[in-house]
Amino acid sequence: MQKYARIAGILFLLSIIGGGLGEFYIPSKLIVSGNATATANNIRQFDFLFRLGFATYLIEGICDVALSWIMYVLLRPVHKNLALLAAFFGLVSTAVFAVAELFYFAPLFILNGVGLQTFSPGQLDSLALLSLRFYGYGGMLFVVFYGIATAIRGYLIFRSGYLPKFIGILLGIGGAGFILKSFTLALAPTYSSGVLLLPMSLGGVTLLVWLLVKGIDVSKLEARVGTAVSP
Repeated sequence: MQKYARIAGILFLLSIIGGGLGEFYIPSKLIVSGNATATANNIRQFDFLFRLGFATYLIEGICDVALSWIMYVLLRPVHKNLALLAAFFGLVSTAVFAVAELFYFAPLFILNGVGLQTFSPGQLDSLALLSLRFYGYGGMLFVVFYGIATAIRGYLIFRSGYLPKFIGILLGIGGAGFILKSFTLALAPTYSSGVLLLPMSLGGVTLLVWLLVKGIDVSKLEARVGTAVSP
């Protein structure tokens, strides 16, 4: 179990790096809000960087699938069914975000004009930017699934005894922020602030550092399950 905790920490680190590059840093360097021509020119000029943004997401997605299983194993001693429910929500969140990522990749085909000969270059640029907007909104609308998974994990960590309660609280708040972000974006976009995402960042970084440095309290885990747990 201690080895699983260390592996979870490494996967969280890779996921955060991949997500930070693929979902925020690289798109921010290429996408010019409201300017389809500038965005299209950036994608054409920095084709490899744009593709790298998608590749880093693939790393994040692979890590997130593995994390759904490992977090289930780590939290199963607290409540098996809730840990399994969190794993299901985690897998669904990865799957639906993967669909959103297709809209990120689509401009590579749109700007090549394959099968779109009736569109002018300006129209193709606009379609590419529209696809990227779908990507952005799609990703944010469906973080609700990841938020629910994180909130459940936060509750289980709080109840575990072998992981710190304060991390459970941070993850619970972070999960609630993701849920609110999705619903406010759908119902009241004006109030859908990026601030709602900050608690998740704090909780996620705190958890990964703890898992890498401290891991789990094996003695308390053994006391909970009533059997010796291999470190």
